[in-house]
Amino acid sequence: MSLAKDSKPLEDTLQEDWEVIFPPGDLLSDEPPLETERHLRQLVLLIQCLEWWWRDRQDFYAFGNLTIYYSPRQRKSENFRGPDFFVVLGTERKPRKSWVVWQEDGKYPNVIVEVLSSTTAATDRGLKKQIYQDIFRTPDYFWFEPNTLEFKGFHLVDGQYEELQPDEHGWLWSRQLQLYLGIHDSVLRLFTPGGELIPTPEEVAVQADQRAEQEWQRAEQEQQRAEQERQRAEQERQRAERLTEKLRELGVDPSDL
Repeated sequence: MSLAKDSKPLEDTLQEDWEVIFPPGDLLSDEPPLETERHLRQLVLLIQCLEWWWRDRQDFYAFGNLTIYYSPRQRKSENFRGPDFFVVLGTERKPRKSWVVWQEDGKYPNVIVEVLSSTTAATDRGLKKQIYQDIFRTPDYFWFEPNTLEFKGFHLVDGQYEELQPDEHGWLWSRQLQLYLGIHDSVLRLFTPGGELIPTPEEVAVQADQRAEQEWQRAEQEQQRAEQERQRAEQERQRAERLTEKLRELGVDPSDL
């Protein structure tokens, strides 16, 4: 959720050729606290849903509010940003203290989502968008404003961001994730190519409980139906016995009928 955190202008970053100075290999993230509870919940939601959807994959890293260090001189003190949510593909799925580009084979995020606020919106729409386009070269960039529900997305085409057009649901397609992003119950969610909502682990557990409850109810209903059938069969047997008894009282052998 960083604002103007780079110590040098964007154009200086692009044009200077510096002597390489190797920093420590365990750079910590240097991001400020998130603005609101809603921002935190939104980030956690995206992380949980994507990690559950890709639970069998080990070739990506997805996290949020984590510093990305990208200094050409490989210095922690300059050129760093903290996207609210980002995904890097083709990398090892493991915990990190920060994302240090020069220690990650030069990889930048494939997807970035910024959650706008009154204090960050201008930077997210302007400076950050330019950095993600010109330096990060991030193919898919989205922003979402949780109060106004403003939602936009961009895809990198020939080095320039082109705005994505929403489908009939208002969703935007991420080519990198091969998933839709869209607003559901006033929060940004992920959807499968077939249009199904990707659940959180908690929602999966609730759905499992609901299915188990439905199965129990079906089993209970089947048991009740079986009991009703048994009772009907018993009633028919008793009626047949009474009829046989009556015929014998009248001197009629039921086997002769």
